[in-house]
Amino acid sequence: MRQRTDIRDALRVKPGSRVRLAKLDPGRTLGYDKASAAPLLVDQFGRLARLQDRLWAEAKRSVLVVLQGIDAAGKDGTINKVMEAFNPLGCVVSSFKVPTAEELGHDFLWRIHKRVPGKGEIGIFNRSHYEDVLVVRVHGLVPRRVWSARYDQINDFERTLAAGGTTIVKFFLTIDRDEQCKRFQDRYDDPTKRWKFSMGDLAERARWDDYQAAFDDALTKTSTDVAPWYVIPGNRNWFRNLAVATILADTIAGLRPAYPSPPDLPPDLVIE
Repeated sequence: MRQRTDIRDALRVKPGSRVRLAKLDPGRTLGYDKASAAPLLVDQFGRLARLQDRLWAEAKRSVLVVLQGIDAAGKDGTINKVMEAFNPLGCVVSSFKVPTAEELGHDFLWRIHKRVPGKGEIGIFNRSHYEDVLVVRVHGLVPRRVWSARYDQINDFERTLAAGGTTIVKFFLTIDRDEQCKRFQDRYDDPTKRWKFSMGDLAERARWDDYQAAFDDALTKTSTDVAPWYVIPGNRNWFRNLAVATILADTIAGLRPAYPSPPDLPPDLVIE
């Protein structure tokens, strides 16, 4: 096995750097292999469970996890596998689909802000405010002058959240076109998964290059010190899970959440 690379540092989009997804290998594993990754993932699950418990008890800060990626990149699978480490009491998952009429009647961040996690919580966004510089851009749903201004608006929004005590960690799951094709076919062939497939998925697939260009710009323009992007190679689910779990655990550990010490309890209470 090759020497392992530090996952968090290797996959982070450095602020100011230019992202070109076409130059990144979505099948790379940074020196890890499937067999040795399994116990490492179990260790990360244990870390996540302990850290979340402290974060919840402390109730002073929150964590927002943003998941983005092209169709079939593995957003649902990541939530299903990695986030199982969390107690549902302190973890809320929000999925952002096509905006409703009410949501379209407000600014594009209105529906997002309502779902930001409260103190002590971990919030997970399955898709997010980034749809308004991705699908909106690709389909020309608003003029260029409108969506192009949203990168700065998103950065301002995320800085505001960070200033209020929300730690933001953003994962972009990347797969190649062949892997997407395989996953679409698997969905269609499996009766238990066919409900997730639609002919519209193929229409979106035809816009692959347009989406890649939109992804490149979003990752380049919105990876900041307070809200960094991590580009996760997603062709291999086992490495995707290990990478997300490791980065998330390291991020929360950096907050040093601690159990509170209630000030009104006597030091030597004996309950009978």
